[in-house]
Amino acid sequence: MNRFFTNTILLILPIVIVAQKPYPANVASLLGSVGRNKIELVKTINYFQKKNDSLQLRALYFLLANMSIHQSVNYYWADNNGKAVSFNELDYPDLARSVKAFDAIKARTNSIHPQPIVYKDADTITAAYLIDNIEKAFTAWKQPQAKQLSFSDFCEYLLPYRISVEPLQNWRGIYTSRFGGLKEAAKGKPIENTIDFFGTDLRSWFTNTFNSETRKEPLPRLGALQLLHRKKGPCEDIADLEVFRLRSQGIAASVDVVPVWATSSGAHFLNAVILPRQKTLHYDAINKSPVGSYRLAREPAKVLRLTYSKQHGTLASIEPQLNIPPGILRAYNYKDVTAEYWECQDITTSLFTTNGTEKTVYACVFNYFNWKPGWWGIKNNNTAMFTKMGSGAVYLPMYYRQGKMVPAGYPVALGYKHILQLAPDTLHTHTIHLPEQDKYLIYKAAKKYSLFYWNNNWRLLATQTANASTREMVFNKVPQNALLLLVPENSEHKERPFMVTEADQRIWW
Repeated sequence: MNRFFTNTILLILPIVIVAQKPYPANVASLLGSVGRNKIELVKTINYFQKKNDSLQLRALYFLLANMSIHQSVNYYWADNNGKAVSFNELDYPDLARSVKAFDAIKARTNSIHPQPIVYKDADTITAAYLIDNIEKAFTAWKQPQAKQLSFSDFCEYLLPYRISVEPLQNWRGIYTSRFGGLKEAAKGKPIENTIDFFGTDLRSWFTNTFNSETRKEPLPRLGALQLLHRKKGPCEDIADLEVFRLRSQGIAASVDVVPVWATSSGAHFLNAVILPRQKTLHYDAINKSPVGSYRLAREPAKVLRLTYSKQHGTLASIEPQLNIPPGILRAYNYKDVTAEYWECQDITTSLFTTNGTEKTVYACVFNYFNWKPGWWGIKNNNTAMFTKMGSGAVYLPMYYRQGKMVPAGYPVALGYKHILQLAPDTLHTHTIHLPEQDKYLIYKAAKKYSLFYWNNNWRLLATQTANASTREMVFNKVPQNALLLLVPENSEHKERPFMVTEADQRIWW
């Protein structure tokens, strides 16, 4: 017998294999798509697995499963050689000293300029950040105003660490401490009063910069700590700030977006507060409207609620991004909540015969002198349906073709009682009277006014000049059933389209 076997005592030791719990498929997919930061994500999973808290682990899996669609849009300062310049506004106690410090850096740095950057959450987020966020969110969930919240609503509206594309900053602890007094001051009162109290407080220290300042930085949203530092911003920043504040106090909340007003210019952002038993409160801190009885001031094309998770049926889930106009319709995470705010109707409209290959048709509204997409529908035998559109507006079906919006049919006027397709009848014309109307049309002496009608573009009909006594203008040979636009010289591009009935009644859109 071999001496090795006779003189050697073989010790057969048991091999202990620690079986790792399998990840959900959508989490495994994310982990397979990231690079070095996979270490941080796995570290977070291991932490909650060892903690043996199944609900917190499920919450983490929810965040990870939807993390691939989230990113920060930010920038850094660079010199003329493209080298990063060290500066962080949050290193200073207030905005004034941040500005003073930056002015000193700018004075000694050649051609300093902002360099935009985009970084994905999955590639940069740390285990420490995720763990802290989840544990603090669960603490907030134990608060009286939140403990009846369902787990799904908790995950969607209380747990998330971000809202939009803002730079990620560790906000929960700071916000919890800073704004805890507001919740305590409203203790024992209905939730509506508590939220009103938050709005009153906000208006006492935060400045709404809408129409007064334009942010020149390539920074579409301020981070949570920048909001506290700068103490100013437009309505999108205000809506984000309120979500951070409310979530920190155990109040589930989100941002509701009006991507484009249907009968005015611009867009708007406000808040939704999600209560147990599927109750939702609408809240606009800017407009001081009472919570619970809030109504929009004008017609929206759509109102979309931001979620953290990917939503089934969004356009981005069925259409390549390059086929979608820039804006919120490229996102995966929103819900259509227009019916919570406004009377809605479905529109089925006929389309021009075309050889184009586009399947998606956009319902566009006239906003700042351009037709802007508000919603979408799928082409079906030269028709398209747009669902739950805000009533009281006119919608133009359009295609998005090679980066441009192209008319796909005639405008559709969606009234509160009637729907009318506005195909101009150039063979049958009429004379129309356009008197002044407060808030819509006031004639100014020596100014020229040009009347246009829509027929695949704005076509000029006639131009007249007002004098000091002009209170009304009369135009002849105007096509019937036409969408019209009266434009003064030196227009600010806020004019609204209108139609004039056969009875010479003007209807604004």
